[in-house]
Amino acid sequence: MPFLRVVRDKRGYETTYLMHWCREGTQQRSRILYVFRTPGGVRVGREALESEVLKQIEAQHPDIVFDWNAVFHNQQVIETASEPRRPRKRPPSEGGEAPGVVASQPPAPPASRFTVPAAIEGRTPDEQIAFLTKWYSAVREKIPQRVPDPARQEALFALCERLNPAAWTDADQITAGLPDAAEALQRLSHVFAKRRRRPKKRKEEPTEPTEPQ
Repeated sequence: MPFLRVVRDKRGYETTYLMHWCREGTQQRSRILYVFRTPGGVRVGREALESEVLKQIEAQHPDIVFDWNAVFHNQQVIETASEPRRPRKRPPSEGGEAPGVVASQPPAPPASRFTVPAAIEGRTPDEQIAFLTKWYSAVREKIPQRVPDPARQEALFALCERLNPAAWTDADQITAGLPDAAEALQRLSHVFAKRRRRPKKRKEEPTEPTEPQ
């Protein structure tokens, strides 16, 4: 049965995959029948699946029965949530205080540390893929802030790529990718749970007094 999957990244782009489950021997696989990528919310240009495109897909795959109403009704949408924007600090002139008067403000709460979950959440593969898509983007953005060393950053980026489900196009890749992503997520959780060590300040050596001439 064909099914539709729409992946929306944090930049607003939408990638539409039309996929179909098929059986090869004793194994069940999924294959991609059609892919369309476009910026989200575009009002100019054609849609991902127009009537002419549907006719072409049916002509290219005469052995598949397409129930387009069921395909569109049961489409899967995977959306990567972007981080919320921080509120802009208002200068003192916008607060309305009289000149020379300093308003007393309560101390700001300490910023919460970025933590990575140690296990994949979700009861179904689709929920787990949506979970990994969200955390893949979040962890990738935090790596440069966490590790300044370029060599260490490259190693963490490679580990983070194992969380990316965008390249999983069939059931076998999903089956193999989820355990691999779970191991990578656990290792990244351990890395971000450690406290960063601050460099120790070097003590200045005392200068020897010069003898009077």
